[in-house]
Amino acid sequence: MPEIKKTEKKENAEKKKFSRRDFLTIGGAAVAAQALMPTTHAGVAKASSPDPAAEPYPESEGYLVYDSKKCIGCTTCMLSCSLVHYGEQSLSFSRIQIIQDSFGKFPDDIQIAICRQCVTPVCVQNCPVGAAYVDIKNGNVRRIDEEKCIGCQTCMEMCPQQPHRIVWNHIKGKATKCDLCIDTPYWNEKGGVNGKQACVEACPVKAIKFVKITPDQKETEGYDVNLRNEHWLNLGLVDDSRVVPPAMKNMPKFKMPPKPKAKG
Repeated sequence: MPEIKKTEKKENAEKKKFSRRDFLTIGGAAVAAQALMPTTHAGVAKASSPDPAAEPYPESEGYLVYDSKKCIGCTTCMLSCSLVHYGEQSLSFSRIQIIQDSFGKFPDDIQIAICRQCVTPVCVQNCPVGAAYVDIKNGNVRRIDEEKCIGCQTCMEMCPQQPHRIVWNHIKGKATKCDLCIDTPYWNEKGGVNGKQACVEACPVKAIKFVKITPDQKETEGYDVNLRNEHWLNLGLVDDSRVVPPAMKNMPKFKMPPKPKAKG
């Protein structure tokens, strides 16, 4: 019986695989889904102090960085993430989170919460059963083995980021996290550090990028980078208001018309 169930599960996964073109249909659903996004997140994670005597973990060979100023908050990345991992569009199952503050002002109204693939992964350090681990065979990506997970949520409590980069699967009662799309049964693309990532491929404005250089580990500044090209600068989307957009440098300067001479 277990073998029959595994065969049926595999067949269902094959039927529901998605290509990059399928992501283009997500945009409409993403806009409607924005209304469901929470604007606040309660609770602060309890950080674990790394043991200086412990052996260092090998650094991940891949990371996701993003541009929060370029992000438009469409949640396409979230829906794509759940789609390739679970075969359904669900904001709750997404391993990347977009936080929107309806009362905030640009550029602080949108935040992107992406797993940092931490150099010192406290989720791995503190998992009591080894479900959170460093996948040596796949570029040292920090992952969670759902089969081993006992649902104790220790990894969530120990994650120092807010919101937690560990995502709770309320259906299975298991913890999950970004695996850089190593295990995507519903996608016809190879993921991981030498493949593609669904959120990167699906983002309509290219606000997410895969890199192999370890970002600065202080807070989140090292992951929130400038991914805007000259076209975005011409729209006025600059970090410094003193920066003159390239398109304006060659524009003729405006001259005031001469004052009309008084009659008589």
